[in-house]
Amino acid sequence: MLHLQNYINGTFLAPVSGAYLPNINPATGEVYSQIPDSDERDVQAAVEAAQAAFPAWSAFSAEKRGRFLIKLSELIDQNLERLAKAETTDNGKPLSLSRTVDIPRASSNLYFFGTGVQHFASEAHSMEGVAVNYTVRKPLGVVACISPWNLPLYLFTWKIAPALAAGNCVVAKPSEITPYTAHLLAELCVEAGLPAGVLNIVHGTGPKAGAAMCEHPEVKAISFTGGTQTGKTIARTAAPMFKKLSLELGGKNATVIFADCDFEKTVSTALQAAFANQGQICLCGSRILVERPLYDRFKAAFLERVKNLTVGDPMEEGSRMGALVSEVHLQKVQNYIALAQEEGGTLLTGGERVYMKGRCANGYFLQPTVFEGLPHTCRTNTEEIFGPVVTLMPFDTEEEALTYANYTQYGLAASVWTQDLTRAHRVAHQLQSGIVWVNTWLLRDLRTPFGGTKQSGVGREGGWEALRFFTDPQNVCIKL
Repeated sequence: MLHLQNYINGTFLAPVSGAYLPNINPATGEVYSQIPDSDERDVQAAVEAAQAAFPAWSAFSAEKRGRFLIKLSELIDQNLERLAKAETTDNGKPLSLSRTVDIPRASSNLYFFGTGVQHFASEAHSMEGVAVNYTVRKPLGVVACISPWNLPLYLFTWKIAPALAAGNCVVAKPSEITPYTAHLLAELCVEAGLPAGVLNIVHGTGPKAGAAMCEHPEVKAISFTGGTQTGKTIARTAAPMFKKLSLELGGKNATVIFADCDFEKTVSTALQAAFANQGQICLCGSRILVERPLYDRFKAAFLERVKNLTVGDPMEEGSRMGALVSEVHLQKVQNYIALAQEEGGTLLTGGERVYMKGRCANGYFLQPTVFEGLPHTCRTNTEEIFGPVVTLMPFDTEEEALTYANYTQYGLAASVWTQDLTRAHRVAHQLQSGIVWVNTWLLRDLRTPFGGTKQSGVGREGGWEALRFFTDPQNVCIKL
């Protein structure tokens, strides 16, 4: 039985309370580790360590800070297989996905910001012989980074890398459901020689550890990825304290397919967008809108491929879909399947729990599920399910497609499939979405802003946006 520990001031520590939480392998349903059930005392110790480390860390050159991040990136590469197996054990996703997407992206995040901060520039403004203004950007101090369970190390590093690169010291909380790779990252921090207190990792629940981080008066900014309701709670706490907030929240994303699309590419990518990571990605295309002349052909091809998706032990190479992250989440998704049927949807395939044999007999597996015949206004089509459940809807006109796509409280991502470049631009500009992919999905350039509109969040991450978030601008005006 593994016993994870908090990483505070460069040291691995048990929680002050001595209390631990069970950590379950979702593929087996068995407890395989214990994690600290931290509270405000652990957070206080982490904040104090970060405060003590801040003067020296922020005084380092951008190049020197960047070298630590690059070293961490290299250590992740060297430990790829170990980290991938830990991620799959913790999360239930196929090992092939952890090995080719999650862990390499975590490495890329650290390398990108470790090098990028050296090119981060500010502005100067000349007042035509009267004065010169220039802007300097200063790190905030102690910041909080709270990451979700669906892409554990991938999104954990997406937050801490720009925060550290900009000169801040970090108190971070990984999800209590998937904490293992964050613990292993702490071990790599020791190996990399990262100064004590620069990064502090506090395990535990949102209501205890997470809330203590958000409420702490010395935490200057909060970067959070997770559910919209939790985001609202954080905003209510942080707003009166005038903390900076970056909230990347839920999504209910549309895949908009026109009849002139590249058919084979569209079908295969729509399948990936629907069911990657068991549909547990905020960017998944869970509403597939198809122009009516193509609808029947697309439906037949899509369903054939869905039925061939292999649900299995995530550690086996042939598995295309693994386990959902927890029994509670499995039950939530099953409730939405029941709701879709109550709302009049026609179940085209899936909908049942999958019972495995052998070591995964008690795992949380679910068939990939497809519905049609549901109105765009129903709960199934407007609420985030965050599982392997998608709906198919035909549309007749471009205007109708836009109405369907925009009819949610969310506005995170969308994809448009057409070979008409003019229409691609026109539709993309009218989608109420922070990210629009045209003839692709999840193709990410780390330099671009990432985030959503409406209830999908506040602020943007990625590239210069992230470095601007984790710094405060100061204008200096010099009269000539």
